[in-house]
Order: sequence, then structure tokens, then C-alpha cells
Amino acid sequence: MPSPNQFIAVFCGSSRGFSAEYRRATERFAIACVERGYGLVYGGGQVGLMGVLADAALAAGGEVIGVIPEFLSLKEIRHDGLTRLEVVPTMHARKALIAERAFAFVALPGGLGTLDELFEILTWSQLGLHDKPVGLLNVEGYFDPLIGLVDRMVNEGFCRAEHRALFGTATEPDDLLDRLERFERPRLPKWLDLEQT
Repeated sequence: MPSPNQFIAVFCGSSRGFSAEYRRATERFAIACVERGYGLVYGGGQVGLMGVLADAALAAGGEVIGVIPEFLSLKEIRHDGLTRLEVVPTMHARKALIAERAFAFVALPGGLGTLDELFEILTWSQLGLHDKPVGLLNVEGYFDPLIGLVDRMVNEGFCRAEHRALFGTATEPDDLLDRLERFERPRLPKWLDLEQT
């Protein structure tokens, strides 16, 4: 089983989306992680791409930890077949525990909750609260508009290019895992004046 520093946190949809490629890419990502010896930690649901991710990793012999807030657990959307399921009191506690368990973070296609988790972890990185790699699996160009928005933030002076480099993207699971494994965090204070360049 992976050691505590070998878990990848995955943020992804509680729906499957309309394209079957989202499901296939999620399965490929889960299997690629297991083949490299990584465990997965995620939001603990059995629905949507969350359930696809967990089932694929477990079927491949991997370890999967779920972290779910109590109110969602009571709605019977939790995955009871995981290696371990941790029930926590709040959404905030869920995100904190997932962050603590992981050495890296990956976003797969998802909705508002996925973006909330992704941008919180990127903000924590920008502020120097962690130095862990972050990646987007850009399935069928799903994240292209988001990447374009962040690039515009840089172009308009709301984000430094060095902070844009806090996350990488790839269209294939192995390419993304390679990027995470090679990641070197930019050493730049958040509060350096954007005009001092």
C-alpha cells in the first residue's frame, strides 16, 4: 500500500457529464495512478466521476480513501466499498483533511464544487501554505476556458506568471503524472507588487 506521502487528491464531478470520454479518462487516470504505486484520496462519493474514479482504482488493486461531510454521508451518496471512509463534520474539514493526506492534487472535469476545491488549493499554494503540485487533466479541452481565464488574469495584471505556473495541464494521465513528479514550486512571495517587474 502507498505510504502517507503517496496519495494524490482528486477533485472531480459528482455527475458523469454528457461525454463518455470523461468517464473513460477518469478510469484511465485512476489505473495510471495505481500502476505507479499511488493511492487516491477524494470526496468519498459513489456518484458521478467520483464513483468512477474510486471503482476503477479499487478494481486495479489500489488504495482509496474517501473524506465526506456528515450531511452528505446521511444522504446515502457515500461510497461504502473504499479502503477507508472518513466522515467529517463540515465541507471545510473535508477539504483540510484531503489536503493533509495528499502529496499532489489533480482536477478532473466537474462542476462548481470541483472548481471550488481546485481554486482553494491553488490559493493556498499562492500564499505559501503548501508547496504541493497541482494538475488539470484537460479531457477534450474541458478546462480550456478556465486556462484562458487564468492566462487573462496574468495579462491584465491580476496574477503573476509565476503563480500561473503553480498548476500544470495535460490531456493524458501519464503525461500529467510525469508533470506532477517533476514539479518544482516557484519561489515568489504573493504580496510582491505586480508593478515591480
